[in-house]
Amino acid sequence: MSTTPAETLATFANPAPQRDFRIHMEIPEFTCLCPKTGQPDFATLILDYIPEQSCVELKSLKLYIWSFRNTGCFHEDVTNRILDDLVSATQPRYMQLTARFYVRGGIFTTVVAEHRKPGWTPAPSVALAAFDTQSTTRG
Repeated sequence: MSTTPAETLATFANPAPQRDFRIHMEIPEFTCLCPKTGQPDFATLILDYIPEQSCVELKSLKLYIWSFRNTGCFHEDVTNRILDDLVSATQPRYMQLTARFYVRGGIFTTVVAEHRKPGWTPAPSVALAAFDTQSTTRG
């Protein structure tokens, strides 16, 4: 296993390109540096996307995210840079990246950036009834 950060994103072929399906990832350990103070900024990244022909490979994503650990970035810039890199690597139908930065100076920051493939229209949503959480005990 590599122990070094990497700036390259690997992909693999979408196993079901004939269908729109959503991939959801939560990355709770994102770290970069404040470009003004050099102090660490921590965030949870939430990635949702509908792939076209390729999907991002998880190990390369982990190493890519790790590459920001010692990089000074404004929250808005790093969120858009990561989205741009992921879009460039995977060419998805749709992708949204939400970056929820932890408190700094009494302020929480959330940045949401998205990409839509030109001409792509999502299928209408189907609202299904919600079920209560299942339990192994009855009573």
